[in-house]
Amino acid sequence: MSDVAQRAGVSRAAVSRTFTDGASVSAKMRARVEAAARDLGYSPNLLARSLTTRKTQLVGLVSNNFHNPVFLQIFDLFTKGLQDRGLRPLLVNLSDETDPARSVQLLRQYAVEGVILATSHLPQGFASAFRDAGVAVVHAFGRPTGQTDVVGIDNVAAGKMAAQTLIARGYRHVGFMGGPEQASTTQDRLAGFAAAALALGGVVSHSFASTYSFEAGRVEMTRLLSGPRAEAYFCADDVLTIGALSAAQAVGLRVPDDLGLIGLNDMAMAAWANINLTTIHQPFDAIVRGAMDLMQDRLANPDRAPQTRLFPCHIVDRGTLRPLP
Repeated sequence: MSDVAQRAGVSRAAVSRTFTDGASVSAKMRARVEAAARDLGYSPNLLARSLTTRKTQLVGLVSNNFHNPVFLQIFDLFTKGLQDRGLRPLLVNLSDETDPARSVQLLRQYAVEGVILATSHLPQGFASAFRDAGVAVVHAFGRPTGQTDVVGIDNVAAGKMAAQTLIARGYRHVGFMGGPEQASTTQDRLAGFAAAALALGGVVSHSFASTYSFEAGRVEMTRLLSGPRAEAYFCADDVLTIGALSAAQAVGLRVPDDLGLIGLNDMAMAAWANINLTTIHQPFDAIVRGAMDLMQDRLANPDRAPQTRLFPCHIVDRGTLRPLP
């Protein structure tokens, strides 16, 4: 900074103001300082500045399922969106982590100002642990509790939508294949699915895959197809459904002629011609924007009451269910 100031013929304070958002500096002085900075290859050290300001602008972006390709879409939206808002995303992998206190300690070592939990199956204690430690926290894709900010969809309603869609297509024996049984999304989607299917006269069975992954979906559907099976399955995540589709094809079943499948998420891969998955669209753009809005608001107003924002879903009709009669 001293070198830039000397080359531009200005004070160090003028250099500092030039590279501080919102600071007052004339256009002429800004041009001189920026030209000197380019000549010398100077750029501000934001980490060093944070030691003075005590504001890192770091937001921990936390997940525990990196086997599901849908999170590539989600992290792309989050990282770009946070950067565009002047915040710095710090991607953290909590796979196999079970101790909320250890996670809080890990994130605090990086002096994060906030944490966005982008997952459905970390225990609720994780969000509460960050809140209790004084860290701003928003839970994206989580279950509303009234204790922390949550952004996502109504998973019970999504399960009902899947059941109503299958029954309307003429399927009577319908199955639910969820992800991990302890995941809130699995529990809520099953509750909505079973209630709606039974109310409409359907016969319901259910099972769970070990994780939200292609291989777990393939393994579980292979097991289901080895015995009496349903006419159609709601697999509570697209990546599970694609695994189930692979298992069905491997034993010679035609989809949708012999077996119907519907997923949830509408991930980019679902629209590929060789998959062509009928699914429930989860509005990732709106959820990510909502989570970032709440994070910025929480950073500015740390004492405000927790908020819940749920966004509607809709069916995307492709080729893995038979058409309406």
